Amino acid sequence: MMLSALTVTTALTAFSAQALADGEVNIYSYRQPELIQPLLDAFTKETGIATNVLFLDKGLVERIQAEGANSPADVILTVDISRLTEAKDAGVTQAVSDEAINKDIPAQYRDPEGNWFGLTTRGRVVYASKDRVSQTEITYEELADPKWKGKICTRDGQHSYNVGLFASMIAHHGEAETEKWLTGLKNNLARKPDGGDRDQAKAIFAGECDIALGNSYYVGLMMTNEKEPEQKEWAGAIKVMFPNAGDRGTHVNISGMALAKNAPNKDNAIKLMEFLSEGEAQKIYAEQVFEYPVKPGEEPSAIVKSFGPIKADPLPLSDIAANRKKASELVDKVGYNDGAEM
Repeated sequence: MMLSALTVTTALTAFSAQALADGEVNIYSYRQPELIQPLLDAFTKETGIATNVLFLDKGLVERIQAEGANSPADVILTVDISRLTEAKDAGVTQAVSDEAINKDIPAQYRDPEGNWFGLTTRGRVVYASKDRVSQTEITYEELADPKWKGKICTRDGQHSYNVGLFASMIAHHGEAETEKWLTGLKNNLARKPDGGDRDQAKAIFAGECDIALGNSYYVGLMMTNEKEPEQKEWAGAIKVMFPNAGDRGTHVNISGMALAKNAPNKDNAIKLMEFLSEGEAQKIYAEQVFEYPVKPGEEPSAIVKSFGPIKADPLPLSDIAANRKKASELVDKVGYNDGAEM
């Protein structure tokens, strides 16, 4: 997508002239400002470095590309491995080799070449009706079992959250077996894939399906949603099951960070990245977004703990990212978004 000269000019003036001076760092973020502001406030308090945030819900990579060498972007914050690898593949990141960051962030949650780093993880879990599902354990493989016919809900099969899960299945079982599994999952759908993860919980509450795929952090967001209290009822109707807890573990994805290719405040950017990988920041971030810290030994929030322990699939996310294109092609090949055949 090409951006107009006016758009580029707007991007370059999105921050004040002071934003390009020493003592500041400019952040382009896919994460909503209110979710990361407590972190940034803590960073400024500790370092004296001011932060400027440009929030974009889409087109972040294209914007940085259009700005070129004059881009004010220092640090990129985003969710999902697909967006991190997209930024790397588009050439808008640069490698970071930092002993402190590498010590805090396990190798499975960072790019082997240092172009992106995970900050928190979330499980791609199963939401299950408390009233209609008695079992307490499940596997991803079981989702293709005919016993679940007409009882499963999911969002769009091409959504990055689902593509990531399907890519992990390819990594574990190969493309041919994953195609069979995905066909079985499709045939068990209660309706055509639709809505977001919270909508799947709503569908379980309404009795439209018994189980659904969803990210773990949405449960915390629903449980604490004061603006839309009906979401608390949706969360109250479900229990969280961590698939494959008895063997390889649950598929996880990440929120993460990257150093922008032409970062004008590179030293401050790396200071921020080091800060975000440290224990205190990991704790603040994980509590804000109801996710799991990537730094070993750091605990999630009390609400997240209430879901039960998570055993994360140790498969490197770079391996999953390598299978995303195949996974997306399989979604179309089996006609996943058409729903179950009647």
